[in-house]
Amino acid sequence: MPKALTRRVVFQPDAYQGIQKGINLMASIVRPTLGPSARTVAIERMSNKEAAELLDDGGTITRRIIQFGDRDADMGAMLVRHLLWRLQEQVGDGTATAATLFQAVYNQGLHYVVAGGNPMHLRRHLEHGAQLIVDQLDNLTLQVAGKAKLAQLAESICHEPALAGLLGEIFDIVGQHGHVDIRRGHGRELERHYVEGMFWESSLFSTHMFNDQLKLRADLQNAALLISDLEITDVHLLVPLLDMAMAAEIHTLVLLASELSERSIAFLLQASREPEKFQVVAVKTPGLGTLEQAEAMEDLVVLTGGRALLQAAGDSLSHVTVEDFGHARKIWADKSTFGVVAGKGNPRELRRHITSVRALLEHTEDEHVVTRLRQRVSKLMGGSATLLLAPSTEAENTVQEALARRTIAALRAALRNGVLLGSGRSLLACRSKLQQQLVASEDPDERAAYRILIKALEEPLRTIVGNAGYDPGTVMAEINDAAQGFGFDVRCGRVVDLAQAGIFDVAAAQKAAVYGAIAGAAHALTIDVLIHSKNPQYVAMT
Repeated sequence: MPKALTRRVVFQPDAYQGIQKGINLMASIVRPTLGPSARTVAIERMSNKEAAELLDDGGTITRRIIQFGDRDADMGAMLVRHLLWRLQEQVGDGTATAATLFQAVYNQGLHYVVAGGNPMHLRRHLEHGAQLIVDQLDNLTLQVAGKAKLAQLAESICHEPALAGLLGEIFDIVGQHGHVDIRRGHGRELERHYVEGMFWESSLFSTHMFNDQLKLRADLQNAALLISDLEITDVHLLVPLLDMAMAAEIHTLVLLASELSERSIAFLLQASREPEKFQVVAVKTPGLGTLEQAEAMEDLVVLTGGRALLQAAGDSLSHVTVEDFGHARKIWADKSTFGVVAGKGNPRELRRHITSVRALLEHTEDEHVVTRLRQRVSKLMGGSATLLLAPSTEAENTVQEALARRTIAALRAALRNGVLLGSGRSLLACRSKLQQQLVASEDPDERAAYRILIKALEEPLRTIVGNAGYDPGTVMAEINDAAQGFGFDVRCGRVVDLAQAGIFDVAAAQKAAVYGAIAGAAHALTIDVLIHSKNPQYVAMT
C-alpha cells in the first residue's frame, strides 16, 4: 500500500485516554462561560495585528477551534465540538450546560467501563435515563408571559440589562412569531422602533415617486394594489390600465413589478403630476429569487385581496380587470422597505393562510426555511419591530449583534415551549426520579447508569457557582435544605425563590442539551479503536 494511504491504529487503553483528554480539554474551554457571572475565553486571531477575540458563548468558541495537536485527543474534542455546534444551530443556547454534562457522564462512565462494566449495556441505560430526565423536565416546564418576566428571561441569557429590557418589551408586543429586525443605529444607546402593518424589503423604482421628499417616503391612503412579477417594458400597456383604474374611481394605485423600463417610469411620473386627483407609484416585487417572490405575492394577495399576475403563467397587463386589484387602508414605501397597513382581504381566508404557514413552520427543520416562514407569519399577523444597536467599533457591534440574535432565538423558543427554573435547579429536581429507578433496579449496568446521571446533574449548578467565585459544596448543602423552587442566585449570593427572581432557562434548549450530552457521552464510551489517516485533509470551519 502506498505510504500516503497507510493508517495508524490506536487500541485500548490509549484510545480511551486520548478521547478522554480531548473531551476534558474542550469541555474545560467552554465551562467558564456557564452562568450569569460567566468568565470569558480569549482566542488568538489569525492575524497577529488584531487583538484576541473575547467570547463567552460556548457554541461560537468551539466553532473557532479547528484542530488540536494531539490527534487522539482531537477525536474526543471534535465529538464535543459537533454536539455544541449542532445545539447552537438548532436551539441557540445550552452549549455550556451540554459540555459540562458530557464531560461528567463520560468521565464517570469511563471509570465504570475500565473496571469491567459493559459499555454497550451502559450506553443503553444512559440513553434511557436521558429520556427519563427529559420527561421530568416536561413536567416541570412553565409558561412565561409579560414584559417584566420576558425581560428577566432575556437578561438570564444575555446578561445585559439594557438589551434584555428592550427585548422583553418587544416580544411582549410582537409575540412569538413577531419579526425583529436588527440594525445599527445612530444614537448613543439601544433603541427600538415598531413598524405598523406588514413590510418587505423592497423599494420604489424612482425617488421622484416619494410624496414626502424630506423623509424620502411615499405614504398612500386607501390605495389599490396590482400584484405582479411582470417585466413591464411596453409603456403602451400602462395606458389602458390607468384608464381602467380612474374609471373605477381608484385615486391611488401601487404597481408591483420585477422590472420597469425608463419610459414606463417617466410615463407613471407624468400620470401623477396632479396627485390630489390621481397618483400611481411602482414598487419592485419583494423577495430575492423566484421562490421568495412567489411567497411574497401569495401573502399580499391574501392580505389585500385581488389576484397576482405571474410572468411564468403568461399573464400580462392586458389581462387585468378591476377585480384583480387588492386594496389597503394604507401602503407606504421608502428607500428600502415596502409596507401594507390594514389590508382589505378576506379575514377568514387570512386566518386559514396563517394556519397553513404555521403548519409548515412546525414541520420544518431547515433553519433557513424556518426563518423565512417565521418572517411570513409575523408579517401576516402584523407584528414587527426594529432593534437599533448603539454604534461602536466594528468588533463590538459584531459581538452585540450576535448576542442580540442569540437572545431573540431563545425568547422565541421560550414563548413556544416554555421555561424551566434556572441556575441548575430543574436538573436537580430530576434526581428523585432517577433515585427511584436506581432503588427498583437489580441490573448492575442500569444501576451504574443512574448513579452516573444523578451525580452528573449536579455539575451545571456546581459550575455556575464556581464560576461566580462561591464554594460549590457549601451552596449544594444550602440548596438541598431549601424548599422546592428555591435555588442559588449568584448575583446576590443567596438562596432565593427562582420564579420570583426571574431566573429561568429556556426549556427547549435545556432538554436538547441534556439529551444530546448524555447520548453523545454514552456513544463515546463505546468507541474502542481510533484510526488515523496518514495525511488527513482538515477543512477549516468557522
